[in-house]
Amino acid sequence: MTDATMQATDAVRTNRAMMERDRASASLGLVVERDDPGHAVVSMRVRDDMTNGFRITHGGFVFALADTAFAIACNEDDRVTVAAGADISFLKPTVSGQTLTATAVRRSRRGRSGIYDVTVVDEQGDAVAEFRGRSRTTSQTF
Repeated sequence: MTDATMQATDAVRTNRAMMERDRASASLGLVVERDDPGHAVVSMRVRDDMTNGFRITHGGFVFALADTAFAIACNEDDRVTVAAGADISFLKPTVSGQTLTATAVRRSRRGRSGIYDVTVVDEQGDAVAEFRGRSRTTSQTF
């Protein structure tokens, strides 16, 4: 087994364990579509209880979807990596019944710090939000 294969296997094992304990993501019905070191795809069907007073998807749920994809992408090995910060820009409203998909990609990882971009799209592939997450790797292992 190559180092890259071992790293990918460790990341998937870590992320599966992390997601098994992630009650928030489970309650939102998030589905992990792809889980690779530095890359993750997560989807969510918008429910009525995820909409705001304007009957559009509450931004906090869009953020939670993007944040989960970010968390999976940045936990690339058995070291616990957490968010140091994140920003999101909302580009298009969505409504109940739509399925949103967040794709996270590593842009840079140096030492204990990383930068990851997440694009959230609707079923048509239209960008709904753009998220940039900054990660910090801790000394803890999973």
